[in-house]
Amino acid sequence: MEKVAVATDYLNMDNKELFKIYSKCKDKEIRDILIERHLYLVNILAKKYINKGVEFDDIYQVASLALIYAIERYDIEKGFEFSSFATPTIVGEIKKYFRDKVWTLRVPRRVQELSKKVSEAKNILEQRNSKHPKVEEIAEYIGCTQEEVLESMEASYGYQPVSLDSTVNNNDSKESISLMNKIADKEESFSDVEYKDFLEKFLKTLNELEVQIFKGRFYLEKTQSTLAKELNISQMTISRLERKIIEKLKKEYEKNI
Repeated sequence: MEKVAVATDYLNMDNKELFKIYSKCKDKEIRDILIERHLYLVNILAKKYINKGVEFDDIYQVASLALIYAIERYDIEKGFEFSSFATPTIVGEIKKYFRDKVWTLRVPRRVQELSKKVSEAKNILEQRNSKHPKVEEIAEYIGCTQEEVLESMEASYGYQPVSLDSTVNNNDSKESISLMNKIADKEESFSDVEYKDFLEKFLKTLNELEVQIFKGRFYLEKTQSTLAKELNISQMTISRLERKIIEKLKKEYEKNI
């Protein structure tokens, strides 16, 4: 009876109280309640990757495991909302799953094999030198050109995106609506999920060219070659600056978690 009473008390607590208790005792019962309350995040984020060559159940499972990982790492004392902390963790794990398991674009076999070598080289060099390796260091280690390394890095993001102009069924009517409109309808309700404040602050740390590259690559989903032509610079410069931006984003994120 006492255990039932304790469980009822947990269910009546808000998330902040539960996270404070869980950070101290790591009670599995509390963790299960937190998981159940935040599965909506898993559902929302996993659905964004439907029709990209992987079964939804597989994506949902990866996202669910990422949610558990986020719950374990979350520190409420740092002042961030859990949804803002968990979202990039879940999205990151889903994208990692795609990069590791899926090649829906027709990437040449040699590029796929080189991509694996580049990934292994990055891990080895990072451990050896305690810093992220440069393209030229990876190329020298593998014994290939810098252009080939850049090509393999570009290909590693080679899963087929869904066009925002594609249509989906509207649950409220028999008409079809564009995916862009459907996302826009949800955006306001789940604005906390999209960690906009963090990204807006991060953009202010970039110069004008870096902002153009960041928005072009990650908002407009343009290829490096397309951006290079638009900005009248080399693709290698785009790739170098993109890596710099990602590293800066990672550092800013780690500072804030």
